[in-house]
Amino acid sequence: MARTVMFQGNALTLVGRIAKVGMRASDFKVVSQEMRDVSLSDFKGRIKVISSFPSLDTPVCDLQVKEFNKRASAFSQDVVVIGISKDLPFAQKRFCSEHNINNEPVLSDYKTSSFGINYGMLIKELNLLARSVRIIDKNDIVRYIQLAPEITKPLNYDDAVTALDEVMKNPASAVKEELPSKCKPCEGIAAPIPKAEIEKLAARNPSWEVIEGKKIVKEFKFKDFPEAKYFLDTISVIAEEQGHHPTLTLMYNKLKITLTTRAAGGLTENDFIMAGIIDGML
Repeated sequence: MARTVMFQGNALTLVGRIAKVGMRASDFKVVSQEMRDVSLSDFKGRIKVISSFPSLDTPVCDLQVKEFNKRASAFSQDVVVIGISKDLPFAQKRFCSEHNINNEPVLSDYKTSSFGINYGMLIKELNLLARSVRIIDKNDIVRYIQLAPEITKPLNYDDAVTALDEVMKNPASAVKEELPSKCKPCEGIAAPIPKAEIEKLAARNPSWEVIEGKKIVKEFKFKDFPEAKYFLDTISVIAEEQGHHPTLTLMYNKLKITLTTRAAGGLTENDFIMAGIIDGML
């Protein structure tokens, strides 16, 4: 998927994890119009059509919410349409009330950009979400992604609905993962993995250095201090949601990341999951 979008002919950078069709969808944390936290897991067991957009205060975004709300009325009860932007919940609530948006929960990513980062939809230069629609099936597998190359242009709604029809014929695809996409809770029960398993997992993450069999380390270099700090802040959002916190050492334009599982006193599968997530964000 493209890591840039255009805004009136100018290229802008997309930040976050790479999302691809066939991958397990990442969880995220956004805010409802009643100021409650909402996650992907709140829609467990349903087909999710997630529509992201920059701002309700633009005509194309206004149309996008209204169009999906209208089409959602004809969808099966197994399908939920979700709108997400970085508009404040108060503005979203006012918009939905004024325009009778009753078939589509509209949620805000204003707090931590969790959705934008987890789905690679955060526009770095604007701190807004790119225009997209994705379909996630009942097993939380990404089945369809449409990204508007120019954020001032609308999506192809008919193509998204056609894709949804196909997903509904097979609403729960098989899960295929070599490694889980989310770290497992480990406090009090974790044990370090054996040397052979470390070597096997390290071979999948060759850019990370194994230190004394107890931690993995990688140094990232950026253009300047703000760039390095921006990456640190982005990693911090993911780390908090994963419940797996690396040691982050910022040295001007360099960021050194050290991963280990303190509860296990060494390396666990979680460290390599987190390493893969971090690598996928560049």
